[in-house]
Amino acid sequence: MKTLNITFIGGGNMAEAMISGLISSGHKPELICVSDVKEERLDALKKQYGVHVEQDNLCAIQHADTIVLAVKPKQINDVVQHIASSVRPFMTVISIAAGVEMACLKKRLSTSDVGLVRVMPNTPALVGEGMSVLYSESDALHKQRAEYILASSGKTAWVADEKHLHAVTAVSGSGPAYFFLLAEVIQAAGEALGLPKALAAQLASQTALGAGKMLVESGRDAAQLREQVTSPGGTTQAALDEMYDCGMPTAVRKGVNAASKRSKALSS
Repeated sequence: MKTLNITFIGGGNMAEAMISGLISSGHKPELICVSDVKEERLDALKKQYGVHVEQDNLCAIQHADTIVLAVKPKQINDVVQHIASSVRPFMTVISIAAGVEMACLKKRLSTSDVGLVRVMPNTPALVGEGMSVLYSESDALHKQRAEYILASSGKTAWVADEKHLHAVTAVSGSGPAYFFLLAEVIQAAGEALGLPKALAAQLASQTALGAGKMLVESGRDAAQLREQVTSPGGTTQAALDEMYDCGMPTAVRKGVNAASKRSKALSS
């Protein structure tokens, strides 16, 4: 896998996260090419990582084994249509565009011998702690290529049914924003109680880091950990009682459901 020629169409944050992860794991930068319409962005990526850069998508994919479509959903139809005639049999095409279904990608590619993989990543990939969920109907080689690329910037999992990617988008794709909102509110509450802004920010962010690490490493589920730190009649119980009374769990469920509905709407 370390000899794969990989082209990223789109040089945004998610592409950079994957590029950084690949190079950190030993993939040679000269085997990576990035295409983007913004020349200054390409210059920055070339300077930072030593990768090849191109503004022309067709030139960028000329030697590629694997193409990562790292563009916004509204751009992907035009991009795929433009490169379709230059996509060769047995190449792997990976799409990280939310809501863009496999059938849409197949329709616009001119060969049926291409391996297609859909991925829903999330932004913690920028710090090597991403969660990427993959779906593919292609053979093992294409799945291995996709997993190799995504695993370099975090954890991976597969779903057997494409429809589950809507829920994945709602839970983990959009999920970091939910935690950022909670940290934002906790920080603001701390400031309102008289804490200096810098201290309130540190308490919120370090608490989020520690709680997340406990959730990943303790072997206990979220409910068990919550119960563990909630003494009857104590300060934590008082806070949680108020949050339940204000409808926080219901609000979160509604928010996640809204994200899933929006993902389905994008697919149509």
